[in-house]
Amino acid sequence: MKHRLRLLYTFVVFLATGLLQAADKPNLIFIMADDLGYGDLGCFGQKIIQTPRIDEMAAEGMKLTQFYAGSTVCAPSRCVLMTGQDTGHCWVRGNGAKEAQTLRARDITVAEKMREAGYATALIGKWGLGEEGTSGHPNRQGFDYFFGYLNQRHAHNYYPEFLFRGEEKVKLKNSPDPRWLASKQMTTDGAGFASPDGRIEYSHDLFVAESLRWIEKNASGNAPFFLYLPLTIPHANNEGTRGTGNGEDVPDYGIYADKPWPDPDKGQAAMITRMDRDVGRILDKLKALGIDDNTLVIFTSDNGPHKEGGNHPEFFDANGPLRGMKRDLTEGGIRVPTMARWPGKIEPGSSSDHVASFADFMATACQLAGVETPKKTQSHSFLNTLLGKRSEPDDIHYWEFYERGGKQAVRFGNWKAIRKPMFTGEIEIYDLKKDIGEAHNLADANPAVVAQAAKLMAEYHVENPNWKVRGKKTKK
Repeated sequence: MKHRLRLLYTFVVFLATGLLQAADKPNLIFIMADDLGYGDLGCFGQKIIQTPRIDEMAAEGMKLTQFYAGSTVCAPSRCVLMTGQDTGHCWVRGNGAKEAQTLRARDITVAEKMREAGYATALIGKWGLGEEGTSGHPNRQGFDYFFGYLNQRHAHNYYPEFLFRGEEKVKLKNSPDPRWLASKQMTTDGAGFASPDGRIEYSHDLFVAESLRWIEKNASGNAPFFLYLPLTIPHANNEGTRGTGNGEDVPDYGIYADKPWPDPDKGQAAMITRMDRDVGRILDKLKALGIDDNTLVIFTSDNGPHKEGGNHPEFFDANGPLRGMKRDLTEGGIRVPTMARWPGKIEPGSSSDHVASFADFMATACQLAGVETPKKTQSHSFLNTLLGKRSEPDDIHYWEFYERGGKQAVRFGNWKAIRKPMFTGEIEIYDLKKDIGEAHNLADANPAVVAQAAKLMAEYHVENPNWKVRGKKTKK
């Protein structure tokens, strides 16, 4: 009997200690915009589109001025973020067929590591790494809760007929009939933002409302939480233009309605400002719940800006000082506006030029949660950078992209190398410290740097049966 009581006491002490340690761990929220350019925010130089709440977040935290997405398009960028492996190593390396765009059971995600550390985990928004009944479904990749789009093409439609909650398809009030959408009635809130009147459901608004509810539900629990919030704004509705040339789906143009601009540009600006409002609502919720000081919030974008909805990114200077955009491996396609906020831990108004990427999020989250980073990643924590300390340098960042004949890029120190077509093309070399716009190819004057880049490109590419490029001989 005494032995049983001793075992019970030991178990209770162990459980209580575990709960106490879990409660002491900070919450983590990762908010990701879709196709937001480096120059699309006021705090990164935007002069036309209004983003006061995100600018405020940057003023209250740290801007990361040399932070890179995992890829230059959606699915591979998200795969890099979730697995800590760059596109030379990860499983999903492009927007492709179902099998090629599905995480495997053996892939280890950030969500799995956070859950291992005692975190409640949720994904609300756009997934794109596995659909119904597959090993890549979010609930099979470490997320306790999921609400949103599984299929990235489905996510192009901001007025879908259904979304998923877990593995259940949730029918919405929307209809595919264009006459129905044209007749939508709007209500306007006190800040001047219009919303559907209840007969129509705008997916972005649903995601924000669901996130606020989930945060409130988990704020008072014994476990810390990890919320991954991949928004769809400002991605274009490529399938929903209905011949109008306007794929910028937003309930109304808000403060831009009377601007003498083409409608797609009004829509692009309105989407970003709407997202800005909602990032502010999330930060306000953390303050109201009294968990603001115990929550690290990171905001970023999945790749560079687009011009797929009829909008004109050059009008807004969407990529700022960078060259290129979505689907390019120049800086404009992969360097993304990023900031982190953690009151009391991150110095307000600070900025860092520490070079990091989506691959580094895995190690950062693991360090935050107190668990070991999985092996076989290219992930290096930048948590010390956020806390004003010196992070271990992550000197090599690699990308490969399989569309348009394929291309590769690698950054090492201040050098950036790009090769297209992949594996066989000539290598261009840029000194990013002096030439952020990549205007001057220095390859001819730096043959040793070209040779080093070629060596790194070969070392960082691991064969993947789903992703092949013509002209590349497979190793036997």
